[in-house]
Amino acid sequence: MSISIPRGTQDILPGEVEKWQLIEAKARELCEKYQYKEIRTPIFEHTDLFSRGVGDSTDIVQKEMYTFEDRGKRSLTLRPEGTAAVVRSYVEKKMFGLPNQPVKLYYMGPMFRYERPQAGRFRQFVQFGIEALGSNDPAIDAEVISLAMNLYKEMGLKKLKLIINSLGDKESRNAHREALVNHFKPRIGEFCHDCQNRLEKNPLRILDCKVDRGHELMNTAPSILEFLNDFSKNYFEKLQRYLTQLDIPFEVDANLVRGLDYYNHTAFEIMSNAEGFGAITTLCGGGRYNGLSEEIGGPEAPGIGFALSIERFIATLNAEGIELEINESIDCYLAALGEEAKEYTVGLLQQLRRAGFSAERDYLDRKIKAQFKAADRLKAKYVAVLGDEELKNNKINVKNMATGEQVEIDLASFIKQFQELQE
Repeated sequence: MSISIPRGTQDILPGEVEKWQLIEAKARELCEKYQYKEIRTPIFEHTDLFSRGVGDSTDIVQKEMYTFEDRGKRSLTLRPEGTAAVVRSYVEKKMFGLPNQPVKLYYMGPMFRYERPQAGRFRQFVQFGIEALGSNDPAIDAEVISLAMNLYKEMGLKKLKLIINSLGDKESRNAHREALVNHFKPRIGEFCHDCQNRLEKNPLRILDCKVDRGHELMNTAPSILEFLNDFSKNYFEKLQRYLTQLDIPFEVDANLVRGLDYYNHTAFEIMSNAEGFGAITTLCGGGRYNGLSEEIGGPEAPGIGFALSIERFIATLNAEGIELEINESIDCYLAALGEEAKEYTVGLLQQLRRAGFSAERDYLDRKIKAQFKAADRLKAKYVAVLGDEELKNNKINVKNMATGEQVEIDLASFIKQFQELQE
Protein backbone atom coordinates (compact mmCIF):
# COMPACT_ATOMS: atom_id res chain seq x y z
CA MET A 1 0.00 0.00 0.00
CA SER A 2 1.38 3.40 -0.96
CA ILE A 3 1.87 6.08 1.70
CA SER A 4 0.50 9.55 0.92
CA ILE A 5 1.28 12.93 2.41
CA PRO A 6 -0.61 13.85 5.63
CA ARG A 7 -3.72 15.98 5.17
CA GLY A 8 -3.07 19.69 5.46
CA THR A 9 0.59 19.47 4.42
CA GLN A 10 2.34 19.92 1.10
CA ASP A 11 5.50 19.02 -0.79
CA ILE A 12 7.22 22.09 -2.24
CA LEU A 13 8.96 20.84 -5.35
CA PRO A 14 11.73 22.23 -7.57
CA GLY A 15 10.21 24.88 -9.81
CA GLU A 16 8.09 26.16 -6.92
CA VAL A 17 10.59 26.16 -4.07
CA GLU A 18 12.65 28.81 -5.87
CA LYS A 19 9.81 31.30 -5.22
CA TRP A 20 10.07 30.51 -1.53
CA GLN A 21 13.82 31.06 -1.62
CA LEU A 22 13.41 34.47 -3.27
CA ILE A 23 10.89 35.60 -0.64
CA GLU A 24 13.06 34.28 2.17
CA ALA A 25 16.13 36.02 0.74
CA LYS A 26 14.26 39.33 0.43
CA ALA A 27 13.00 38.98 4.02
CA ARG A 28 16.55 38.39 5.29
CA GLU A 29 17.84 41.32 3.24
CA LEU A 30 15.23 43.67 4.73
CA CYS A 31 15.89 42.42 8.25
CA GLU A 32 19.57 43.22 7.79
CA LYS A 33 18.69 46.77 6.73
CA TYR A 34 16.36 47.19 9.72
CA GLN A 35 18.86 45.52 12.09
CA TYR A 36 16.75 42.50 13.03
CA LYS A 37 18.84 39.41 13.84
CA GLU A 38 17.75 35.83 13.22
CA ILE A 39 16.67 33.56 16.06
CA ARG A 40 15.90 29.85 15.71
CA THR A 41 13.77 28.27 18.42
CA PRO A 42 12.72 24.61 18.84
CA ILE A 43 9.83 23.28 16.78
CA PHE A 44 8.23 22.01 20.01
CA GLU A 45 7.98 23.66 23.41
CA HIS A 46 6.40 22.91 26.77
CA THR A 47 2.63 23.14 26.35
CA ASP A 48 2.38 25.55 29.26
CA LEU A 49 4.24 28.19 27.24
CA PHE A 50 1.40 28.44 24.74
CA SER A 51 -1.50 28.00 27.19
CA ARG A 52 -0.11 30.85 29.30
CA GLY A 53 1.39 32.96 26.55
CA VAL A 54 -1.12 32.61 23.71
CA GLY A 55 -4.12 32.32 26.06
CA ASP A 56 -6.19 29.34 27.12
CA SER A 57 -9.38 30.96 25.78
CA THR A 58 -8.08 31.14 22.21
CA ASP A 59 -9.05 28.75 19.43
CA ILE A 60 -5.38 27.91 19.01
CA VAL A 61 -5.02 26.54 22.53
CA GLN A 62 -8.50 25.04 22.82
CA LYS A 63 -8.76 23.37 19.41
CA GLU A 64 -5.73 23.64 17.16
CA MET A 65 -2.54 22.61 18.97
CA TYR A 66 -0.64 19.42 18.24
CA THR A 67 0.09 18.34 21.81
CA PHE A 68 1.72 15.09 22.88
CA GLU A 69 3.28 13.49 25.94
CA ASP A 70 6.91 12.42 25.71
CA ARG A 71 8.45 9.39 27.39
CA GLY A 72 9.13 11.46 30.49
CA LYS A 73 5.38 12.21 30.80
CA ARG A 74 5.98 15.87 29.88
CA SER A 75 3.35 17.67 27.83
CA LEU A 76 4.91 19.16 24.70
CA THR A 77 3.35 21.05 21.79
CA LEU A 78 4.45 21.66 18.21
CA ARG A 79 4.69 25.44 17.99
CA PRO A 80 1.45 26.98 16.63
CA GLU A 81 3.01 30.46 16.38
CA GLY A 82 6.39 32.11 16.88
CA THR A 83 6.06 34.97 19.35
CA ALA A 84 5.69 33.00 22.60
CA ALA A 85 8.81 30.93 21.82
CA VAL A 86 10.85 34.03 20.96
CA VAL A 87 9.81 35.76 24.19
CA ARG A 88 10.57 32.57 26.14
CA SER A 89 14.09 32.62 24.70
CA TYR A 90 14.40 36.36 25.38
CA VAL A 91 13.59 35.74 29.03
CA GLU A 92 15.56 32.50 29.47
CA LYS A 93 18.71 33.83 27.78
CA LYS A 94 18.41 37.19 29.62
CA MET A 95 18.48 39.18 26.40
CA PHE A 96 16.93 42.07 28.33
CA GLY A 97 20.44 42.62 29.72
CA LEU A 98 22.12 43.04 26.34
CA PRO A 99 23.70 46.46 25.68
CA ASN A 100 21.85 46.97 22.39
CA GLN A 101 18.19 47.67 23.10
CA PRO A 102 15.52 47.13 21.99
CA VAL A 103 16.28 43.52 21.06
CA LYS A 104 15.20 43.07 17.43
CA LEU A 105 14.77 39.49 16.20
CA TYR A 106 13.31 37.62 13.25
CA TYR A 107 12.42 33.99 12.63
CA MET A 108 11.41 31.82 9.72
CA GLY A 109 10.12 28.27 9.89
CA PRO A 110 7.24 25.79 10.12
CA MET A 111 4.28 26.19 12.50
CA PHE A 112 1.56 23.64 13.20
CA ARG A 113 -2.18 23.99 13.79
CA TYR A 114 -4.84 21.33 13.60
CA GLU A 115 -7.58 23.03 11.61
CA ARG A 116 -9.66 22.36 8.53
CA PRO A 117 -7.36 22.64 5.50
CA GLN A 118 -8.48 25.03 2.78
CA ALA A 119 -6.94 27.35 0.23
CA GLY A 120 -4.16 29.30 1.93
CA ARG A 121 -4.51 27.38 5.21
CA PHE A 122 -2.46 24.32 6.07
CA ARG A 123 -1.81 22.23 9.17
CA GLN A 124 1.90 22.73 8.65
CA PHE A 125 2.66 26.20 7.35
CA VAL A 126 5.69 28.45 7.20
CA GLN A 127 5.84 31.82 8.89
CA PHE A 128 8.26 34.71 8.70
CA GLY A 129 7.99 37.03 11.67
CA ILE A 130 9.81 39.73 13.58
CA GLU A 131 9.77 40.77 17.24
CA ALA A 132 11.08 43.97 18.83
CA LEU A 133 11.40 43.71 22.62
CA GLY A 134 12.20 46.40 25.16
CA SER A 135 10.66 49.58 23.75
CA ASN A 136 7.38 51.36 24.48
CA ASP A 137 7.87 53.85 21.63
CA PRO A 138 5.04 53.85 19.05
CA ALA A 139 7.73 54.68 16.48
CA ILE A 140 8.92 51.08 16.62
CA ASP A 141 5.34 49.93 16.05
CA ALA A 142 5.44 51.97 12.84
CA GLU A 143 8.83 50.45 11.96
CA VAL A 144 7.49 46.91 12.38
CA ILE A 145 4.53 47.68 10.13
CA SER A 146 6.75 49.37 7.55
CA LEU A 147 9.04 46.34 7.33
CA ALA A 148 6.07 44.09 6.54
CA MET A 149 4.65 46.52 3.99
CA ASN A 150 8.04 47.00 2.32
CA LEU A 151 8.57 43.24 2.01
CA TYR A 152 5.30 42.86 0.10
CA LYS A 153 5.94 45.93 -2.05
CA GLU A 154 9.52 45.00 -2.93
CA MET A 155 8.25 41.63 -4.19
CA GLY A 156 5.89 43.53 -6.51
CA LEU A 157 2.55 43.40 -4.68
CA LYS A 158 0.31 46.44 -5.13
CA LYS A 159 -3.21 45.48 -4.03
CA LEU A 160 -2.64 45.77 -0.29
CA LYS A 161 -4.68 47.26 2.53
CA LEU A 162 -3.37 48.00 6.02
CA ILE A 163 -5.92 47.87 8.86
CA ILE A 164 -4.98 49.14 12.33
CA ASN A 165 -6.68 49.35 15.70
CA SER A 166 -5.84 50.06 19.31
CA LEU A 167 -6.70 47.53 22.01
CA GLY A 168 -5.60 50.01 24.65
CA ASP A 169 -3.78 49.42 27.92
CA LYS A 170 -5.08 47.31 30.79
CA GLU A 171 -7.30 50.07 32.20
CA SER A 172 -8.88 50.75 28.80
CA ARG A 173 -9.41 47.06 28.09
CA ASN A 174 -11.04 46.44 31.48
CA ALA A 175 -13.54 49.24 30.85
CA HIS A 176 -14.24 47.90 27.36
CA ARG A 177 -14.51 44.36 28.68
CA GLU A 178 -17.24 45.35 31.13
CA ALA A 179 -19.15 47.12 28.36
CA LEU A 180 -18.89 44.06 26.09
CA VAL A 181 -20.20 41.73 28.80
CA ASN A 182 -23.16 44.04 29.41
CA HIS A 183 -23.81 44.23 25.66
CA PHE A 184 -23.74 40.51 24.87
CA LYS A 185 -24.93 38.93 28.13
CA PRO A 186 -28.72 39.42 27.69
CA ARG A 187 -28.67 37.51 24.35
CA ILE A 188 -25.58 35.32 24.70
CA GLY A 189 -27.78 32.23 24.29
CA GLU A 190 -28.16 33.17 20.61
CA PHE A 191 -24.43 32.79 20.06
CA CYS A 192 -22.29 29.71 19.47
CA HIS A 193 -20.96 27.58 22.29
CA ASP A 194 -17.47 29.10 21.96
CA CYS A 195 -18.80 32.64 22.31
CA GLN A 196 -20.80 31.66 25.37
CA ASN A 197 -17.58 30.45 26.97
CA ARG A 198 -15.75 33.59 25.91
CA LEU A 199 -18.25 35.95 27.54
CA GLU A 200 -16.62 35.77 30.96
CA LYS A 201 -13.12 34.62 29.99
CA ASN A 202 -12.40 37.03 27.14
CA PRO A 203 -15.42 38.81 25.64
CA LEU A 204 -13.22 40.67 23.16
CA ARG A 205 -12.75 37.36 21.35
CA ILE A 206 -16.49 37.28 20.57
CA LEU A 207 -15.86 40.06 18.05
CA ASP A 208 -13.48 37.72 16.21
CA CYS A 209 -16.02 34.87 15.94
CA LYS A 210 -16.42 33.49 12.43
CA VAL A 211 -19.66 31.67 13.22
CA ASP A 212 -21.65 34.63 14.58
CA ARG A 213 -20.07 37.43 12.57
CA GLY A 214 -23.47 38.20 10.99
CA HIS A 215 -25.34 38.59 14.30
CA GLU A 216 -26.88 42.05 14.73
CA LEU A 217 -25.19 42.55 18.11
CA MET A 218 -21.81 42.40 16.39
CA ASN A 219 -22.54 45.62 14.50
CA THR A 220 -23.70 47.47 17.61
CA ALA A 221 -21.01 46.23 20.01
CA PRO A 222 -19.23 49.00 21.93
CA SER A 223 -15.99 50.08 20.28
CA ILE A 224 -12.68 49.86 22.12
CA LEU A 225 -11.87 53.32 20.74
CA GLU A 226 -14.63 54.75 22.94
CA PHE A 227 -12.88 53.43 26.05
CA LEU A 228 -9.27 54.43 25.42
CA ASN A 229 -7.82 56.46 28.27
CA ASP A 230 -5.63 59.47 27.53
CA PHE A 231 -2.40 57.46 27.43
CA SER A 232 -3.78 54.83 25.03
CA LYS A 233 -5.43 57.46 22.86
CA ASN A 234 -2.20 59.46 22.63
CA TYR A 235 -0.23 56.30 21.80
CA PHE A 236 -2.59 55.42 18.96
CA GLU A 237 -2.56 58.96 17.58
CA LYS A 238 1.25 58.95 17.53
CA LEU A 239 1.28 55.67 15.64
CA GLN A 240 -1.03 57.13 13.01
CA ARG A 241 1.17 60.22 12.64
CA TYR A 242 4.26 58.03 12.19
CA LEU A 243 2.55 55.89 9.55
CA THR A 244 1.52 59.04 7.69
CA GLN A 245 5.11 60.29 7.93
CA LEU A 246 6.30 56.98 6.43
CA ASP A 247 3.76 57.39 3.60
CA ILE A 248 1.93 54.19 4.56
CA PRO A 249 -1.84 54.43 3.93
CA PHE A 250 -4.04 52.77 6.56
CA GLU A 251 -7.63 52.33 7.71
CA VAL A 252 -8.78 52.23 11.33
CA ASP A 253 -11.10 49.31 12.13
CA ALA A 254 -12.38 49.27 15.70
CA ASN A 255 -13.45 45.62 15.29
CA LEU A 256 -9.95 44.36 14.54
CA VAL A 257 -9.17 42.08 17.46
CA ARG A 258 -6.49 39.54 16.42
CA GLY A 259 -6.75 35.96 17.61
CA LEU A 260 -4.30 35.88 20.52
CA ASP A 261 -4.81 37.00 24.10
CA TYR A 262 -1.47 38.73 24.52
CA TYR A 263 -2.18 41.74 22.26
CA ASN A 264 -2.64 45.28 23.63
CA HIS A 265 -2.34 48.79 22.20
CA THR A 266 -1.42 48.39 18.51
CA ALA A 267 -3.09 45.64 16.46
CA PHE A 268 -2.81 45.47 12.68
CA GLU A 269 -3.44 43.30 9.65
CA ILE A 270 -2.29 43.57 6.06
CA MET A 271 -4.87 42.29 3.59
CA SER A 272 -4.98 41.53 -0.11
CA ASN A 273 -7.47 43.25 -2.40
CA ALA A 274 -6.50 41.10 -5.38
CA GLU A 275 -9.40 39.63 -7.34
CA GLY A 276 -9.79 35.90 -7.01
CA PHE A 277 -7.52 35.67 -3.99
CA GLY A 278 -10.10 33.78 -1.96
CA ALA A 279 -12.04 34.12 1.27
CA ILE A 280 -9.00 34.42 3.53
CA THR A 281 -7.66 37.85 2.63
CA THR A 282 -5.39 38.44 5.62
CA LEU A 283 -1.73 38.13 4.65
CA CYS A 284 -0.03 39.35 7.79
CA GLY A 285 -1.05 40.12 11.35
CA GLY A 286 0.64 41.53 14.38
CA GLY A 287 0.58 43.93 17.24
CA ARG A 288 1.93 44.94 20.61
CA TYR A 289 2.12 42.46 23.48
CA ASN A 290 3.27 44.31 26.60
CA GLY A 291 2.93 41.90 29.51
CA LEU A 292 3.77 38.67 27.68
CA SER A 293 7.27 38.53 29.18
CA GLU A 294 5.85 38.82 32.70
CA GLU A 295 3.19 36.20 31.91
CA ILE A 296 5.86 33.58 31.26
CA GLY A 297 8.02 34.52 34.24
CA GLY A 298 10.25 37.27 32.88
CA PRO A 299 10.77 40.95 33.67
CA GLU A 300 8.68 43.77 32.28
CA ALA A 301 9.55 43.91 28.58
CA PRO A 302 7.20 45.63 26.13
CA GLY A 303 7.17 44.06 22.70
CA ILE A 304 5.69 44.25 19.23
CA GLY A 305 5.88 42.02 16.18
CA PHE A 306 4.14 40.41 13.24
CA ALA A 307 3.97 37.09 11.45
CA LEU A 308 3.12 36.36 7.84
CA SER A 309 2.46 33.17 5.94
CA ILE A 310 4.78 32.34 3.05
CA GLU A 311 2.02 30.21 1.52
CA ARG A 312 -0.38 33.15 1.41
CA PHE A 313 2.42 35.40 0.17
CA ILE A 314 2.86 33.16 -2.87
CA ALA A 315 -0.91 32.87 -3.38
CA THR A 316 -1.11 36.67 -3.48
CA LEU A 317 1.70 36.89 -6.01
CA ASN A 318 -0.22 34.43 -8.17
CA ALA A 319 -3.49 36.38 -7.70
CA GLU A 320 -1.81 39.58 -8.89
CA GLY A 321 -0.14 37.75 -11.79
CA ILE A 322 3.37 38.53 -10.58
CA GLU A 323 6.07 36.24 -11.99
CA LEU A 324 9.24 36.15 -9.92
CA GLU A 325 12.49 36.17 -11.85
CA ILE A 326 13.91 32.72 -11.24
CA ASN A 327 17.25 31.71 -12.72
CA GLU A 328 16.54 28.34 -14.28
CA SER A 329 19.64 28.07 -16.49
CA ILE A 330 23.05 26.52 -15.91
CA ASP A 331 26.40 27.82 -17.14
CA CYS A 332 27.75 24.70 -18.76
CA TYR A 333 26.73 21.17 -19.73
CA LEU A 334 29.52 18.67 -20.35
CA ALA A 335 28.72 16.25 -23.18
CA ALA A 336 31.06 13.29 -23.59
CA LEU A 337 31.70 10.71 -26.32
CA GLY A 338 33.71 7.63 -25.44
CA GLU A 339 34.60 5.96 -22.17
CA GLU A 340 37.82 7.86 -21.52
CA ALA A 341 36.14 11.19 -22.21
CA LYS A 342 33.26 10.30 -19.88
CA GLU A 343 35.67 9.46 -17.09
CA TYR A 344 37.58 12.72 -17.66
CA THR A 345 34.43 14.86 -17.40
CA VAL A 346 33.91 13.72 -13.80
CA GLY A 347 36.95 15.74 -12.71
CA LEU A 348 36.29 18.53 -15.21
CA LEU A 349 32.80 18.98 -13.81
CA GLN A 350 34.26 19.42 -10.34
CA GLN A 351 36.70 22.04 -11.65
CA LEU A 352 33.85 24.03 -13.18
CA ARG A 353 31.87 23.97 -9.95
CA ARG A 354 34.89 24.94 -7.86
CA ALA A 355 35.41 27.90 -10.20
CA GLY A 356 31.91 29.08 -9.33
CA PHE A 357 29.96 27.83 -12.33
CA SER A 358 26.72 25.85 -12.27
CA ALA A 359 27.42 22.77 -14.34
CA GLU A 360 26.09 19.30 -15.14
CA ARG A 361 26.99 16.19 -17.14
CA ASP A 362 25.26 13.06 -18.37
CA TYR A 363 24.82 10.19 -15.91
CA LEU A 364 22.58 7.94 -18.06
CA ASP A 365 25.08 6.95 -20.78
CA ARG A 366 23.02 8.73 -23.44
CA LYS A 367 23.94 9.37 -27.05
CA ILE A 368 25.29 12.81 -27.95
CA LYS A 369 21.94 13.94 -29.41
CA ALA A 370 20.14 13.04 -26.17
CA GLN A 371 22.82 14.82 -24.18
CA PHE A 372 22.19 18.02 -26.16
CA LYS A 373 18.46 17.64 -25.50
CA ALA A 374 19.23 17.33 -21.80
CA ALA A 375 21.33 20.50 -22.02
CA ASP A 376 18.37 22.29 -23.65
CA ARG A 377 16.02 21.20 -20.88
CA LEU A 378 18.48 22.56 -18.32
CA LYS A 379 18.72 25.79 -20.36
CA ALA A 380 22.51 25.48 -20.52
CA LYS A 381 24.26 28.60 -21.76
CA TYR A 382 27.18 26.54 -23.11
CA VAL A 383 27.70 22.91 -24.01
CA ALA A 384 31.29 21.63 -23.84
CA VAL A 385 31.76 18.51 -25.99
CA LEU A 386 34.62 16.17 -25.25
CA GLY A 387 35.35 12.99 -27.21
CA ASP A 388 38.15 10.45 -26.87
CA GLU A 389 39.89 11.97 -29.90
CA GLU A 390 39.69 15.54 -28.46
CA LEU A 391 40.98 14.20 -25.16
CA LYS A 392 44.06 12.76 -26.87
CA ASN A 393 44.68 16.16 -28.54
CA ASN A 394 44.06 18.05 -25.28
CA LYS A 395 41.14 19.96 -26.84
CA ILE A 396 37.46 20.53 -26.02
CA ASN A 397 34.73 22.13 -28.16
CA VAL A 398 32.51 24.74 -26.51
CA LYS A 399 29.22 25.78 -28.10
CA ASN A 400 27.30 28.96 -27.21
CA MET A 401 23.71 27.73 -27.17
CA ALA A 402 22.24 31.20 -27.75
CA THR A 403 24.30 32.10 -30.83
CA GLY A 404 25.33 28.67 -32.09
CA GLU A 405 28.96 29.85 -32.18
CA GLN A 406 31.48 27.10 -31.42
CA VAL A 407 35.12 27.41 -30.37
CA GLU A 408 37.89 24.92 -29.69
CA ILE A 409 39.71 25.40 -26.40
CA ASP A 410 42.86 23.88 -24.95
CA LEU A 411 41.72 21.41 -22.34
CA ALA A 412 44.59 22.28 -19.99
CA SER A 413 43.40 25.90 -19.75
CA PHE A 414 39.69 25.18 -20.15
CA ILE A 415 38.53 26.81 -16.91
CA LYS A 416 40.48 30.03 -17.52
CA GLN A 417 39.28 30.33 -21.12
CA PHE A 418 35.72 29.43 -20.16
CA GLN A 419 35.78 32.27 -17.64
CA GLU A 420 36.88 34.64 -20.43
CA LEU A 421 33.91 33.54 -22.53
CA GLN A 422 31.60 34.93 -19.85
CA GLU A 423 33.10 38.41 -20.00
